[in-house]
Amino acid sequence: MDVVYLSMGSNLGNREENIYSAIDKLNTVAGKISAISNLYENPPWGYFSCNSFLNIAICIETNLSPSKLLDVAKQIETEIGRKHRISKETYEDRIIDIDIIFFGNIILDTPALVIPHPLMWKRKFVLVPLSEIAPDVVHPVLKKKVSDLLSALA
Repeated sequence: MDVVYLSMGSNLGNREENIYSAIDKLNTVAGKISAISNLYENPPWGYFSCNSFLNIAICIETNLSPSKLLDVAKQIETEIGRKHRISKETYEDRIIDIDIIFFGNIILDTPALVIPHPLMWKRKFVLVPLSEIAPDVVHPVLKKKVSDLLSALA
């Protein structure tokens, strides 16, 4: 069983309902949710929008492989109503976004999936909720605790 940390966000529709619906679905098909942070409201990152995000971090214990968990996350996003963008070069509003931040101590770099998430250490909207549930988890590439990554952004 692997311990995985996910970051989730929504800035369209009933944001809180979108997030908790995704959590329920993950708990049903991906594994056991063992920790959930509080919700945090944040402005969009990397683009302009009038729609602010709600963000959350969760810890899930899973037997799925990283690629299978990614498939499950994308399927859940689709079920909730997310339309996936064609270009990965631009950001846009979304009904739900589920990102794999850490997957145990795995370091993975494929065209489909990079673990740890390559931009997580630059994103306060990821680090604040993540530090609430996993402050002492060490980034396997940067060799720094989540709490220290957050402190470096302050």
